[in-house]
Amino acid sequence: MKRLFLALLLILLVGAGWLWWQAPSLPTAERLMEAKTLQPAPDFSLSDLHGRQVRLTDLKGQVVLVNFWASWCPPCRQEMPSMEELYRQLHGEGVELLAINVEENAAVAAAAFLRQHPHSFPVLLDPQADAQKAYNVSRFPETFIVDRDGQIVERVVGAIDWADPRVIDFLRQL
Repeated sequence: MKRLFLALLLILLVGAGWLWWQAPSLPTAERLMEAKTLQPAPDFSLSDLHGRQVRLTDLKGQVVLVNFWASWCPPCRQEMPSMEELYRQLHGEGVELLAINVEENAAVAAAAFLRQHPHSFPVLLDPQADAQKAYNVSRFPETFIVDRDGQIVERVVGAIDWADPRVIDFLRQL
């Protein structure tokens, strides 16, 4: 009985630790409104699933969400529908979304995921993890909000509801 109790306690502690690690650093949209120290967004040039090159500096003048994700990541999959909603609402207003897949076999993994869960925003591939390293990404999903001048104004670790009206309003004001 004592062994069973210890085993259950260990499982509980491991589960709690995993949930804490997966918890987003931005639990509410209110944090987006806090004052930030701006820093230049590292440039990158990556291919999309159709082989077209996309370069961040070509999008200067637009607000860009640079999202790092993987198909094996439950929080990444969780936030994809709200990212699609955000993209549909704001794409025509100068807001771009670039979803960078970070998996080793990114083209195959991303294509398989998107066949089951289609999205209209661009999905880019980072096979050498160059963009991932330049942005110092270590947890997924991780999203950087880049303003119209190419400055990072927010780093979001974890999944949030991108279709939240407060998030939409914040992005419109950038």
